[in-house]
Amino acid sequence: METMEHKNAETVIEFIEDTENWSALEKTDQFFVPQFVEAFTDRRFAVDEIMAQGEKVIAKIFMTALHSGHFAGNAATGKTVTVTQFREFRVVDGKITEHRGWFDTATLLPQIQAQ
Repeated sequence: METMEHKNAETVIEFIEDTENWSALEKTDQFFVPQFVEAFTDRRFAVDEIMAQGEKVIAKIFMTALHSGHFAGNAATGKTVTVTQFREFRVVDGKITEHRGWFDTATLLPQIQAQ
């Protein structure tokens, strides 16, 4: 028998793996997101780790993208980068009712040679 936590984790994994939802994964409340979306193209998302407790599901996601525009004082490098993103989901009755995310710029900036 599957637990609620297992079902909720599966719901979130399916959401992340569905390319139609990737635009939602690009959005966070971080002030630099519009610049980020312009600077990093060909974005792809993959689940690295997932943890569920009750209705809450936390996902560590790797986003790979091409650094094709200016970001944080750094000109485009043309390099493919991997950025860690953390997202918190709330799943009620098998549906995601809310989610929020944070990009870990500490994993990004060294890859584009930020000073």
